[in-house]
Amino acid sequence: MTGFLFELSFYLAAPVWLLMIFAPGWRTTDRIATSPLTVVPILAVYAAMALPVFPELWAAVSSPDIDGFRELLVHANGAGAIWAQVIAWDLLIGQWMYREARRIGIHPLVMGPLLVFTILLSPFGLLLFLLLRAVRANRDQSRPLVGSMPR
Repeated sequence: MTGFLFELSFYLAAPVWLLMIFAPGWRTTDRIATSPLTVVPILAVYAAMALPVFPELWAAVSSPDIDGFRELLVHANGAGAIWAQVIAWDLLIGQWMYREARRIGIHPLVMGPLLVFTILLSPFGLLLFLLLRAVRANRDQSRPLVGSMPR
């Protein structure tokens, strides 16, 4: 059952990722990507895996050290719970990146590969997006307004 739940956490997130990557201009994608409720089914999977190992999970998070965390990950449910948590947070990060890119006008052909990279290695994908966003903001601030008069 744990193996099934482990895989299910990704399959619950995959449709949202696919919409943001392959149908970014679709109104339904926009509506789905703006909802934080997309992670609720993944969090249900998290709860199903976390509850059986709750004492180990609590020990790992309430008094964090590498050995306690390693002990949690020895349990299949512990590793599965952490995986579901990562999937949920990665999806929220991806949804924010998608919305922010649409807001500031980053082209979907740039965002698609960046979102794929974020699925695989979210900290690096988020960092690249933040850099791209900063470059975009800097470029937009240095661009003169059309029709503005010099002072």
